[in-house]
Amino acid sequence: MNTTEKTLQNYYFDLEAKHGAHNYKPLPVVLERGSGVFLWDVNGKKYYDFLSAYSAVNQGHCHPKIISVLNEQSNKLTLTSRAFYNNILGGYEKFLTDLFSYDKCLPMNSGVEAGETAVKLARKWGYEKKGIKKNAAKIIFPEGNFWGRTLAAISSSTDPTSYNGFGPYMPGYEIIPYNNLNALENKLSDPNCAAFMFEPIQGEAGVIVPKEGYLEQVRNLCTKFNVLMIADEIQTGIGRTGKMLATDYENARPDILVLGKALSGGVLPVSAVLSDDPIMLCLNPGEHGSTFGGNPLSAAVSTEALKVVIDENLALNAKNLGDIFREEMNLYITHSKIVKLVRGKGLLNAIVINDSPESDTAWKICLKLRDNGLLAKPTHGNIIRFAPPLVISEEQLYDCVKIIIKTLKKFESND
Repeated sequence: MNTTEKTLQNYYFDLEAKHGAHNYKPLPVVLERGSGVFLWDVNGKKYYDFLSAYSAVNQGHCHPKIISVLNEQSNKLTLTSRAFYNNILGGYEKFLTDLFSYDKCLPMNSGVEAGETAVKLARKWGYEKKGIKKNAAKIIFPEGNFWGRTLAAISSSTDPTSYNGFGPYMPGYEIIPYNNLNALENKLSDPNCAAFMFEPIQGEAGVIVPKEGYLEQVRNLCTKFNVLMIADEIQTGIGRTGKMLATDYENARPDILVLGKALSGGVLPVSAVLSDDPIMLCLNPGEHGSTFGGNPLSAAVSTEALKVVIDENLALNAKNLGDIFREEMNLYITHSKIVKLVRGKGLLNAIVINDSPESDTAWKICLKLRDNGLLAKPTHGNIIRFAPPLVISEEQLYDCVKIIIKTLKKFESND
C-alpha cells in the first residue's frame, strides 16, 4: 500500500476514533462498495467477504432483486408506525408464517429486540397459561450464549467482556452447560421454568455444534415439562447452515422462533418472532411494540430477501459448499501445527488456532488474510469464524480455501 492509500484509510480511521464511541475494534480496512461475495475498500482493493456481516448478508451484498424492491417501496411509503395499518405488512406476515409454519409473527428490528420479545412472550405465557406465580418465571440459557448486548441479553451471558461493569443484572435467568441434557432436564423440571432459549449452533462462542440428537432431545424435554423451546436462529437461520433453519436438521420445531440478520439480506435492520396462537396471543395491545417494527419498507425488503434464498437454492448451496470447505480444511490440518480443528455446518464454520485465547495469533492471521484478499474476524481470541455469503460459487470457494491455507502456511513457517 502506497503513502496516498495509507493516508486515505488513516483519514477514516482517525475520523471514527475522534467522533465515535470506542466500543468496537474493527479490522483495519475501510470498505466502500460491495457486490455478491466481494467487497472493495476506499483504495479499490477487492476482497472476498468471509464474515457476511455476521451472517446478515447471506444473499450477497446489494443483491439486485432486493435493492430493486428497496428502491421501489422507498418511493411509495417507508414508515407509518403501528398506529395505522399499511398495505404491505399483512402480506409479509402471511408469507413469513406460511414459510415457517407458524400461526403468527411479530416483526421487530434488531436481533436483540427479537430476543427480548421472545423472553417477554415466554414470561407472559408462563403466567397466563402455565400458571407460574407472579414474578417467579425462570428462563434457562446455556453457557456461551450470545443474543446481543442490552442489559437483558448480557444478564444471560457467561462472557465477562459482555457483562462486567454493567450490573445489576436481570433476575429470573439461570445458566447451564451447553449440550448437556442432564443439566437441562434438571432445570426444566422446576415448575417455575417458562422457557429454554438457545442457539442451535453457538456462533459468537466460536461455532460450537452440539452432538447429533441434541436438538430433538431438547424438543422432547421441553414438551415433557411444558416449557417453551425458544430457538435463537438469528445467525443460524435463513439457509446459513445448509437448511432454512438449523433446527430443521432434527425433529425439533421450536415453540418460539427468533429470526434476524439475513431476514433482510443485510439491507435493513429486520427481525421477527414467530409462534402459534396459544403463545403469541398472550400479548395484548400496548404490552409490546416498536415504532419501526413491521414498517412497509422492511416488510417488502424482507419478503424479497427470503424469496431470493428460496429461488436461488442458497440453503442447498451452503450445505454442499460447507461440506467441501470442511473437507479441504481437514485435509490441511492433519499436518498443521497452527490449527487445532475445523468445525461447523453449512457455511457457518470456524477454525481453532493452536494458541491461547489471550494470544494475538488469530488477529495477526486475519490481518494477513486481509492482505491476501479475504476478510474474516477472530472471536474469543483464538477462533476465526468463516461465513461467506451463500451466493458463493464452488470455484470461488476453492479460491478462498487456497488463500486461507496459503496464509496459514505462512504462519506455520514462522513458528
